[in-house]
Amino acid sequence: MKKIILASNNSGKIREFNTMLAGMYEVVSMHEMQVEEVPETGLTFVENALIKARNASAQSGLPALADDSGIVVDALNGAPGIYSARFAGDHGDDEANTQKILDEMVDVPDGQRSARFWCAIVFVEHANDPTPIIVQRGWEGEILREKSGENGFGYDPIFYVPTHKKASAELSAEQKNTVSHRGKALQALLAELKK
Repeated sequence: MKKIILASNNSGKIREFNTMLAGMYEVVSMHEMQVEEVPETGLTFVENALIKARNASAQSGLPALADDSGIVVDALNGAPGIYSARFAGDHGDDEANTQKILDEMVDVPDGQRSARFWCAIVFVEHANDPTPIIVQRGWEGEILREKSGENGFGYDPIFYVPTHKKASAELSAEQKNTVSHRGKALQALLAELKK
């Protein structure tokens, strides 16, 4: 099976990508390939994903996939957006990040709590690939007033999914992969890769 590097060390993302790409690719992490992280200096999800993919491919010599994703909250003028992983300060502190959104939205009334998860996925054959595949997808929902559910990671416990009438963290991995921003973006990417 062809190896592909995912420009991430996030175990939740690695798991999701391996599940969705099973049978086509073996997804390896940056840690496995001893790839150093690169500063995410882009101003958009696409720019950051491209920076990460090119870096991972350059250091590993493998085709690379990178996603940059986050949550965009309308009542917070689109925040945390590209800063989702470090919204509360420390990178990857899911607990602090979700709590900061809950705190900042305490006075936002029901009906004005709309949000979406956004995902940009980039695939490069090599570091200097002039024609990267770029796919973007969103997942509409609302911000809950308190956490609910034990599954998933990141903002899943406070993201209400109207189609399923529950928090993202209450969905099974299989359910989430069929409806989430990353799941939809990966399906679109797979369709492009098969071309």
